[in-house]
Amino acid sequence: MEVLNNLAFGFSHALTLHNLMYCAIGCTVGTLVGLLPGLGPLATISLLLPLTYSIDTTGALIMLAGIYYGAQYGDSVSAITMKIPHASSIVACIDGYAMTLKGQTGLALFTAGFSSFIGGTVAIVVLTFLAPSLGEVAFLFGPADYCALMLVGFVCVSFVTTGSLINGLAMCLVGVLLGSVGTDVNSGTARFTFDLPFLADGVGIVSIALGCFGIAEITKNLDSREERSPFNGKIKLIPTWPEFKRIIPSALRGSVVGSLLGILPGGGPVIAQFAAYALDKKVSKYRHEIGSGCIEGVAGQAAADEAAARTSFIPLMSIGIPENAVMALMMAAFIIKGIQPGPNMIAGHPELFWGLVASMWIGNCFLLTLNVPLVRYWLSVFKVPYNVLFPAILFFCCIGTYSINNNLDDVFITVVFGLLGYLFMRLEMDPSPLMLGFILGPMLEENFRRSMLLSRGSFEVFVNRPISGTLLGLIAVFVLWQMVSFFRQRGKTPALADAVHADHQAVAPGTPAVQQHGA
Repeated sequence: MEVLNNLAFGFSHALTLHNLMYCAIGCTVGTLVGLLPGLGPLATISLLLPLTYSIDTTGALIMLAGIYYGAQYGDSVSAITMKIPHASSIVACIDGYAMTLKGQTGLALFTAGFSSFIGGTVAIVVLTFLAPSLGEVAFLFGPADYCALMLVGFVCVSFVTTGSLINGLAMCLVGVLLGSVGTDVNSGTARFTFDLPFLADGVGIVSIALGCFGIAEITKNLDSREERSPFNGKIKLIPTWPEFKRIIPSALRGSVVGSLLGILPGGGPVIAQFAAYALDKKVSKYRHEIGSGCIEGVAGQAAADEAAARTSFIPLMSIGIPENAVMALMMAAFIIKGIQPGPNMIAGHPELFWGLVASMWIGNCFLLTLNVPLVRYWLSVFKVPYNVLFPAILFFCCIGTYSINNNLDDVFITVVFGLLGYLFMRLEMDPSPLMLGFILGPMLEENFRRSMLLSRGSFEVFVNRPISGTLLGLIAVFVLWQMVSFFRQRGKTPALADAVHADHQAVAPGTPAVQQHGA
């Protein structure tokens, strides 16, 4: 009952005219930011942070939060329609873009928007009722536990990849190696930079994402002999009831995964989308269709992405630990306004905490009513001839890459990864595991080093701690299960080949196949 009273208190602040305006501005700007390649919520909040000096505390934080979770949906639009993802929409490229190639773009965009609404709703319920207690969960995780969590993320590669498992693991390893390029944080030594100054800070994730997905897809389409005609087909926007029954369970599973992983520093939307996709490929009734343009492949990851974006506020406001770079900027906004996030924030500034939580409910409704009607306008991109569209996409890719560091070298790096991405596509190697390895590799290395320092070089720390030991045990069980499945399938293959050969021997030479089947 006390929570409901606090929530009503928060709505009394969030429903004021100026706070509603700031929430609407944040959601709209966030959606537009997600549509533009390279310009993510981190860069946008950095640019708009000085403008919040003249805005009251609650309104400023409501607007910045709206930009963050609004961009999570906008990311999926560019990933589904043009295969140009941000870090939080990499998995959306797999089934979302495959649905676009099937002419189901409207259905994919509606699924992403509706699933994001479900994910946001579930996460806000978690944030409302469990924020004070769940914030303490992050204190239970040490470096060894986070290291094991990163390894669980690598296990997801076997589910995310659309090719063979060996190719997926190889691409993941390439991503880990790319993540190690740059200056070592501990020793200050340059690694794998080839004495090139612009590699001292490492390779940017935006350059890899726009290159391996956006530019590579454009190059592939230009190389194709097929003529791309403008989209003139009938738009299917609202799913049928059987399709709704497929969307809702997947979205609920993704919401739970995203809500849990969003709490953990180092987790967040990136790992949540891969984990939700892996879970769907394991437990969904239509798991054999996922990867080839399946509606569950869009619903689960979209819900997890949005849910993790909401619950990432829990460690910030409960214990004062920013979960990612965007949350670090949010923490800076709190401090600029004279508020220190932490255990005393909820009791000391209840109007701010509960007002922000209530604004997320309002923002969730804003995003649903804003984006679902706009799906038809997003589809208008297909009315543009491709010979006009692809230079515009290249232009936005280059502008988005250049705007991060104002460095022309980043554009050249993006072009290089575009050529590599095209090569990967020709070799039928999915670049999604590469992105997973690139993102998780540095975090795995950092937590592994911390674990070794704290344990004085003993590997027993990974087994002695309950959380890391449990996670490693689950990984071992999964690997053994995969090996058994592989050898079973390999053992059945010769028997199947012998049966097919015997069937061909039974057919008399010169007898038509149709006659043999009694047609």
